[in-house]
Amino acid sequence: MGEKIMLTLFHAPQSRSSRIVWLIEELGAAARIEYCKIAHRNGQKVGEPDVKNPHPDGKVPALTHDGALITESAAVALYLTDLFPEAGLGALPGSPERGPLLTWLAWAAGELEPAVWSKMTGEADRDPMSKARYEAAVGRLLETLWEGPWLMGDRFTVADVMIGSSLGWARFAFPDSPLLDAYAERLAQRPARIRADARDAANAALEAA
Repeated sequence: MGEKIMLTLFHAPQSRSSRIVWLIEELGAAARIEYCKIAHRNGQKVGEPDVKNPHPDGKVPALTHDGALITESAAVALYLTDLFPEAGLGALPGSPERGPLLTWLAWAAGELEPAVWSKMTGEADRDPMSKARYEAAVGRLLETLWEGPWLMGDRFTVADVMIGSSLGWARFAFPDSPLLDAYAERLAQRPARIRADARDAANAALEAA
């Protein structure tokens, strides 16, 4: 099935779209990766939008599938897991796990990442409302991982890719916690994560050369 699906991921090495490279490795998806430059990193302008990137905002990830364009990490992640249900990383419509999985994906983008960003910028240390939002997000994650080992219990899913990737690139913005450290280590040891990181590092080195 994977060989017949025409997928292209537009991706910048060592950016937040790296989670989609990881997901592709987990899914065993036959996808072409088109490396491109991005105009902004961490809120700072670093260049001009890449003309070959179809994302309307010049960001990554952007996924094309037989002419259709999908952008935004949560949407791309859901689209891919639905496209490759045999990999077991998603939950089909109508299944009992579908709602909880969609909730985690929306929460990752709408709550966790803004909360972590507020901690990185210092806003969570200055503003009581931002601090409360950050503490609530971290508390929910910790509470879930006590039940673990994964966000959906015993089954690793796309939710772990999305949320685990945030923990990976912003570990310093999370509190000290053996629970978070153990979760991060489980994620880091996954063969697909190791392959994706190596793939990204190799292309980042080529870009820098």
